[in-house]
Amino acid sequence: MSLSLVRFTRSNASPSWGLLQGGEIRPLSIPCTTTAALLAHSHAAIRASVQDSLLPLADNLQLLSPITRDAKVLCQGANYRQHMLDSGVDPDAKRFNMFFTKSSASIHDPVGSIVRPRHVQLLDYEVELTLVLGKATTSAVKVSAANLHEYVAGICIGNDVSARCVQIPQMQFHKGKSYRTFCPLGPVLCLLEPEEMHYLDDLQLSLTVNGEVRQQDSTANLVFKPAETLTEYSQIADFNPGDVIMTGTPSGCALGLPNPTVVRASAMLPDPVRFGLFLKAQLRRPQYLKNGDRVEVRIASRDGRLDLGVQRHTIVPEA
Repeated sequence: MSLSLVRFTRSNASPSWGLLQGGEIRPLSIPCTTTAALLAHSHAAIRASVQDSLLPLADNLQLLSPITRDAKVLCQGANYRQHMLDSGVDPDAKRFNMFFTKSSASIHDPVGSIVRPRHVQLLDYEVELTLVLGKATTSAVKVSAANLHEYVAGICIGNDVSARCVQIPQMQFHKGKSYRTFCPLGPVLCLLEPEEMHYLDDLQLSLTVNGEVRQQDSTANLVFKPAETLTEYSQIADFNPGDVIMTGTPSGCALGLPNPTVVRASAMLPDPVRFGLFLKAQLRRPQYLKNGDRVEVRIASRDGRLDLGVQRHTIVPEA
């Protein structure tokens, strides 16, 4: 059976790990300071370390990211069928992944505030199933359904927060997606058993803004599945335990892309003119996040056996 683990602190004490059961946490006695150190222990050892005391999810308990900042944040783009179709891409004709990275400095807690930098006008959201890797690699590997459990230790919720006014006009994916607080992860790190890997194809994702559903889909609609993605990504990156792969977002982002004909026509324009038109069009879209907006993100299996918890954030301006 999977393990639902959380990382937390109380009254500014050092971070601790615990097993989440219902609305309470049973602390672990394992003194791990990083996600990688936690993953070095077997499921049996983690279960054996569970203490008898129970901690309610009270106001004096702060949930932290279960992924520590020593991790690499590897990402996929345009990986859901409808999202591809909305972008003018035929998912059945695409033969390769879109890969990019986020800075580990963007890793953020699952509850609290997302800070909007002063210069960012177009702040977007992206709910993503996030794979937590459990095996080190130093060369390309072939991952299949049979050995997927060797590479994927578990899963958590991710929100790939993006400054579209930086990402697109500056053509800077990494920069536009890596400001501090732009990668909330958790609250639950769900460690999977080998026989539970099938759940990766049947998880329900949702994201709301001020209670309005903006994104909703199933990982059944991923174009590139985890085994295929790990195989391709291993050609250009080494994996380490605790690293994460964000597997792409469904349709429903604030970003509104013009149709392919307009994109081709605008490609002939000078960059300042082309991106000026882009910003003008995007600023008319009300979906972009504003100060004070409340974002909630959920991922769970359809049968309810796996529940990755809820992320809750409020958008605040940079001080």
